[in-house]
Amino acid sequence: MKNILLGVTLFLISTITFSQSFNGFALYNSQGSNTTYLIDESLNIAHTWNLSTECNYTVQIKENGNLIRGTKYNGNQFGGAADAGRVQEIDPLGNIVWDYIYSDSEHLSHHDLTLVGDNVLLTAWEVKSASEINAAGYDNTDSDKWPTHFVELAPNGNGGADIVWEWHIWDHMCQDTDSSKPNYTADISDHPELIDINMIQQMGGPGGGGGPGGGEGDWFHVNGVDYNEDLDQICFSSRFASEIYIIDHSTTIEEAASHEGGNSGMGGDIIYRWGNPSNYGMSGPQVITNAVHDSRWITDDGRPNGGFLQIFNNSGQSANQSTIDGIDTPLDPETGYTYILNPGEPYAPASYTTRYVCAYSASGQSASDRMSNGNIYVNASGGQGGSGVMYEVNAVGNIVWGPYNSQTPKGFRYECDHPGIIALESFMNSATSSCFTSSISEVEDSFLIYPNPTTGLINIDLSSLNHNFSEFSVSNISGQEIQRESVNNKKNIQFDFQDCSEGLYFINLINIKGETYAKRISYIK
Repeated sequence: MKNILLGVTLFLISTITFSQSFNGFALYNSQGSNTTYLIDESLNIAHTWNLSTECNYTVQIKENGNLIRGTKYNGNQFGGAADAGRVQEIDPLGNIVWDYIYSDSEHLSHHDLTLVGDNVLLTAWEVKSASEINAAGYDNTDSDKWPTHFVELAPNGNGGADIVWEWHIWDHMCQDTDSSKPNYTADISDHPELIDINMIQQMGGPGGGGGPGGGEGDWFHVNGVDYNEDLDQICFSSRFASEIYIIDHSTTIEEAASHEGGNSGMGGDIIYRWGNPSNYGMSGPQVITNAVHDSRWITDDGRPNGGFLQIFNNSGQSANQSTIDGIDTPLDPETGYTYILNPGEPYAPASYTTRYVCAYSASGQSASDRMSNGNIYVNASGGQGGSGVMYEVNAVGNIVWGPYNSQTPKGFRYECDHPGIIALESFMNSATSSCFTSSISEVEDSFLIYPNPTTGLINIDLSSLNHNFSEFSVSNISGQEIQRESVNNKKNIQFDFQDCSEGLYFINLINIKGETYAKRISYIK
């Protein structure tokens, strides 16, 4: 009987948890538009950034509430799909905090970006001449090519940024066509950690993958990048290779150009790859048959499939039917930073671990995410026949939010307790959002909490308190109480969040009648 009741309880919890949309906001910038929008769960516009230049691909919110935005630079000397050349941090009022141009005759940022703490990692091209390509073992070309590299920018405090880390695919190549040329190997399958310089000979990539790019130069068409703070690793997706990759970010710049160093001990070599085993001389069923976008980790905080890689598989079900696929990567428990590869076999798993067949599909761009309540957020981009909508589905695949006609290459959802959302509250039209409402009354000015946001210890100043309160408590966003103690006429109380999870909390004061008053605080590790 106890097990039956437990099962019923879990079913009810699951039904409640997964039957509704996740409260929060979605951030997007429509293709070709100068304006970035933040909309709430009711699809109402909560905030806009009206800017003077066109967004090239993606926007993200930092923990301080500022916007990071890739944008098109007018002085680009070459270009291709989703070319940018410029990245900016912009405050809630639209003021540029810092601005960095990454555009010259040999380098150009494009497509995606991701946050690495307070820094920004850009996807970029670097130009290699036909003679350089051929000398490295490419099987004959008369055209320049633009291999992928990443640059990490740190704001310098003077309105600009400095490159503090970089990685180049050019440093991690091999070839089996000419033993007199560099990086020769008799068998490509012996070196899955390297990129075969000849694995993409035609536009569109192996297996019929890919699609339109920026001309013959856009060799790999890397279109998505993500950072995992826990592992200090980077994953990225290549449309023309029909493959996703993981590299080690814990390296120095010198180690990133080598084959040793970092947590993995492998320097800047590929530590995991999935989607096209033929790229490294293997065969197997784990094949992405066409374009792939937006490789990212599902946050590993207890939500379903936490720690999986998730991709927008543009033709996962059929030529015109996209899927969101989760891949349970074989992280080696002994090292914690490398991935198991059995001799003579391609990287596991043999197939996607989870799959959602999209209600709205797209042949290009696009993105997805897994919310903390288990729902899947989908951004099916417009253009190239794509649906151009954002929406959210629950655990059984029912649409519970949207579809919203955003026509954006890449959008994101932000949950209520994200520090950046909390920082933006005073700049928002938040009347239609449930993020900032509470059944607890809030005392406007009767007590002070600082610092807010906090990285650990807070001070609760009660010196100006005009109410007769007997206790204070700390509770999380779900209402779970994690601390309670007597005020006892104290004028100052301290509390340390160091053993708590990152997120939004309430500092509550309880009066002698049992009435509770509260203030919100954001804890950032």
